[in-house]
Amino acid sequence: MSATDSGDLLYGLEEKPGPLPAFLTALQHVLASLVGIITPPLIVGSVLGLNAYLPWLISMSLIVSGIGTFLQARRFYGIGAGMICLQGTSFAFLSVILAAGFSVKSKGGGPEQIMAMIFGLTLVAAFIPVVVSRFLGQLRRVITPLVSGTVVCLIGISLIKVSITDWGGGHNVKDFGAPGNLMLGLLTLGTIVLFSRARNRWLRLGAVILGIAIGCLAAALSGKLTWQPFNQPWIAVPQPFRFGFDFDYTLFLPLALISLISILEAVGDLTANCLLSRQPIEGKSYITRLKGGILADGVSCILAAVFSALPSTTFAQNNGVIQMTGVASRHVGIWIGALLAVLGLFPIFGAVVQQIPAPVLGGATLVMFGSVLAAGIRIMTQSPLTRRDMLIIAVSFGIGLGVEAEPEFLSYLPAVCKSLFGSAITSGGLMAMLLNLILPDERSDNALATGAVIEK
Repeated sequence: MSATDSGDLLYGLEEKPGPLPAFLTALQHVLASLVGIITPPLIVGSVLGLNAYLPWLISMSLIVSGIGTFLQARRFYGIGAGMICLQGTSFAFLSVILAAGFSVKSKGGGPEQIMAMIFGLTLVAAFIPVVVSRFLGQLRRVITPLVSGTVVCLIGISLIKVSITDWGGGHNVKDFGAPGNLMLGLLTLGTIVLFSRARNRWLRLGAVILGIAIGCLAAALSGKLTWQPFNQPWIAVPQPFRFGFDFDYTLFLPLALISLISILEAVGDLTANCLLSRQPIEGKSYITRLKGGILADGVSCILAAVFSALPSTTFAQNNGVIQMTGVASRHVGIWIGALLAVLGLFPIFGAVVQQIPAPVLGGATLVMFGSVLAAGIRIMTQSPLTRRDMLIIAVSFGIGLGVEAEPEFLSYLPAVCKSLFGSAITSGGLMAMLLNLILPDERSDNALATGAVIEK
């Protein structure tokens, strides 16, 4: 399948679906990403003792994600990739943000001082992707389909681990892997697969929603779905710099390095989105989309810091939804942004989605995250793989997956190094970039040899 073939898409990039199919598709994107958006602020809030501010942090994360997603789809003055690029709270920043929070806490700082430092640091770091986005055209030798495909594959594999954990019942639950949990996840997954292959476009558009609904119904009948009390305010209104601004350059360096690494992850996500949307993944238009997408990431992170939310970057989850639904229309991104913003204004919607049992969520996200992995493979294999390419893939996958499987491997390194290289995406992605730069390209060597023969 070529990158420009749109025959298997129900709606191409510039096609405009009707209100109902656009809403249904947008809702599936929101359902696939909502838990990922609200989980980082939940973790930061609970670990650093910011529980009183959790409703605010969650609402602001949703509102900023909505604005960022709108910018990516609408593309104002070069800001945005012009595709369905869902913006969400990034897990990549958690370790350095927690470290900064603990540093302030150790010096006697209270919750508001902790958040002033966190959002001050993230505001300054947000300008890194803004600056880097202007020079992506000069980085084409580094950001190749081989490197981007490797990163996308590593992203998919990392996300699959999250899905399997949810399918088993969630983190640290007593009945992890119980037959009931496995059957709930399997029912949800099977329903999504069945409906996604249906000839009826409405069943295909609603595959994820129907799968989750049927999974929740089965969970309710089996006693796995219990409603938790709602303890959040009914409405949240954005307020700039609510907690003030603080900065410490000693805490900034790790955050700056993570910001650089997150750009590589975003490039992989944007490349996968181009491929699924049947857009070129090479050439001027591709670089233009990358520039706009990374710039929008930076703008989203600036807005996040201003309105007291954690950094917001391009999510990989929505690529799986594009694959499943066959809808790549950027106009759907505008609907997604509006839905996320509404959810942020009315936190009860987020509370309702939080009630979805973990096995149901795991079964629903597994097929989407698997699609991200499949997209990475397609990116890498756009042209036949040479021995050099296979070596780069082998070493990058070996290091990336090895470090993630055995975290103690880096136990003697400084904390900053462990934060940077402790995930498959960062360690494997950086290794792919490094090897791609230092190993000679066999295609170029062959071309030079052929040219020399012709000249003779």
